Amino acid sequence: MEDIAFCFNNIDRKPDFSTVDAPDHGRIETRNIWTTTDMNEYLDFPYVGQVFMVERITYFTKSGKERKVIAYGLTSKTPDMATAKDVLKDNRGHWSIENSCHYIIDWNYDEDRSRITKGYGPENITRLRRFAVGLLKSKGVQNVSQKMRQLSMTPRMVLDYLKMTRNSRCVSKV
Repeated sequence: MEDIAFCFNNIDRKPDFSTVDAPDHGRIETRNIWTTTDMNEYLDFPYVGQVFMVERITYFTKSGKERKVIAYGLTSKTPDMATAKDVLKDNRGHWSIENSCHYIIDWNYDEDRSRITKGYGPENITRLRRFAVGLLKSKGVQNVSQKMRQLSMTPRMVLDYLKMTRNSRCVSKV
């Protein structure tokens, strides 16, 4: 990554694409991306299509402070396959996976502080947790933590919600 950073060092051109998010959670975020194929032959990395630099500028509306974060990366997508806008969208989309899965599991199960450490226990319990979250999402649940709280009251509610018994009670929709 040092080579990619050096490539973008002292860049003197406008970003290839920029976006500004509407104010949310007391902050305004601006994202700028620069892309290049100049490093493709130089980098010892298979299938490099282009390298990029993303600059994220966050303005905190309450304090008036600003934070700037620079991230470097590479993609196998060539400029013909993905414009700078597409690369920025892919880069941002990476975090949606983190937020939609890991965040929910960590928040609801406090997984990062789990004390399960022996054998295959950590892997197995993680699979069960992901299965439970996936099952709820497949039922169209928007607020997983709220639904988990509702269902944690009694095991019967879980069976009824999943319609796993012949005499499942009618359960209200999500």
